[in-house]
Amino acid sequence: MASTREEPNKTAIYATALTAFFAIAGIAIVDPILPIIGAEIGASTWQIELLFTAYIAVMALGMIPAVVATGKFGYKKILVAGVSLVAVAAVLASLSGNILELAVLRGFWGLGNAMFFATAMVLLVSLASDREWVVGLFETCVGLGFAVGPLLGGLFGKISWRVPFLLCGLFMVVALIVSATRLKDPATKPTKLSVGHVFSLFRKRTFLAMCAVTAAYNFCFFIILGYTPIFLGLGVIQLGLVFTAWGLGLAFGILFVGHRLAHHVGAVQTMGIAVTGVLVALVLLALNFGTGWSIAILIVAGVFMGISNAILTDLSLALGDPDRRVTTGAFNLVRWGFAAPAPVIAGLLAPSGVALPYWVGVGVLAVGIVVFLLTAHTMARAVGERVLWQRWNKAATAVEGTPEEALTEA
Repeated sequence: MASTREEPNKTAIYATALTAFFAIAGIAIVDPILPIIGAEIGASTWQIELLFTAYIAVMALGMIPAVVATGKFGYKKILVAGVSLVAVAAVLASLSGNILELAVLRGFWGLGNAMFFATAMVLLVSLASDREWVVGLFETCVGLGFAVGPLLGGLFGKISWRVPFLLCGLFMVVALIVSATRLKDPATKPTKLSVGHVFSLFRKRTFLAMCAVTAAYNFCFFIILGYTPIFLGLGVIQLGLVFTAWGLGLAFGILFVGHRLAHHVGAVQTMGIAVTGVLVALVLLALNFGTGWSIAILIVAGVFMGISNAILTDLSLALGDPDRRVTTGAFNLVRWGFAAPAPVIAGLLAPSGVALPYWVGVGVLAVGIVVFLLTAHTMARAVGERVLWQRWNKAATAVEGTPEEALTEA
């Protein structure tokens, strides 16, 4: 394994990872300030949730065009353009006067992040000699972003809901300077890519099965992330602290549990354990045992969500196309596309029952788990693993649990 000291592109790698941290923090910073945005600008619950849905929907739609554009413009130009767009959208969001303006700007924010996420992981892997180290670095930044974002939102949201948006915009200006001056494209220019090539990946049955589970899980991820701040009914600082704890749980699942568990029982079975844990958490949240218990359940759910995030991303790359841009575009279209309606659906359902959004999430994820149970053996076979309810040959058994990074190609 290559030492990180031998990495010739370490500065460019750190610049990309730092930008990833700011991008993720920009997603999570909104959680604690949702209730006060609604109170100050007179928006209903579902209108507040538009801030998530507009962001996620545009990100999903923008992912494939961004991936295709790398074939013409290279990675750096697309990434820098995306970071620039996020910086402008975040600053303007801090100046907006109504929910419609805010939702539109969050949409532009999502487009900028689509341009970033369509290029970041591919760029990191292509620049690094030690792929395991660089993937761990990226995941660390993602975990820290989810942990720090809510804390900043809670602390500065107490002053005004506009301050976290402005702060995020300033962060992205710093990220823009770093990425524009320190980032560089790989020596090998990316080949041209067509939209048809990206969509052709959905004809691969194992990848499609994994996407079905991903779609159900990510819908529920944003039920939890988008609706729980409204459900808990806490003040802005308290929400910031609660979602910081959730983010730390998420980071713990990503960094310390997901891959280790996959090395023992296989990535496919780890995915099953993780989404089942999220399902149990949704049921417990729906039963509404009180604020204290709901907070504890949310934090534990964060661990299972972290495991899910790590393993689903890894499996997508293992089951996808050799051109990682194709896999990134197709997988993120599913990941964000099916997540997009979740916050608004939760907001529309909430007046009929505070626990109803969680019960809908339970139903959606239950369907995903059924699909998993029916297709897990085919996914496992594709990556040299087996599942407990299926007998496999000795060769498959021998490779299960080997210390392979889950990003390794199938």
